[in-house]
Amino acid sequence: MKPAVAIALACALVAGAAAPAAAAADAKVKAATRQVESGAKKIGEGKVLEGAEETAKGIGKTVVEGAKLTGEKVKEAGKAAEPPARSAWEKVRDGAVDFGQGVKNFFSRLFGG
Repeated sequence: MKPAVAIALACALVAGAAAPAAAAADAKVKAATRQVESGAKKIGEGKVLEGAEETAKGIGKTVVEGAKLTGEKVKEAGKAAEPPARSAWEKVRDGAVDFGQGVKNFFSRLFGG
């Protein structure tokens, strides 16, 4: 593989894998992206095997860290969509209102009111 083609391929993979992560400014994804860039530069300098190894490791880390970040964002979105939990006080208050209505209904039926 020619160095120019390898660099172009590495840059395309990084751009595609790291685009959502770059928007979130995640440090681990940025570090992995820098590793890919460093490997691509080594390929361009003629250190093909060393550069290819570093590039491949960087791409793998970029994909893994990007997936973790995406998972966290999906989890956060799911939590945001949940209805808010009722507090213990709200539950007790609602139970007391229900109980009061039951007592009122009992005496209304008992005395025909």
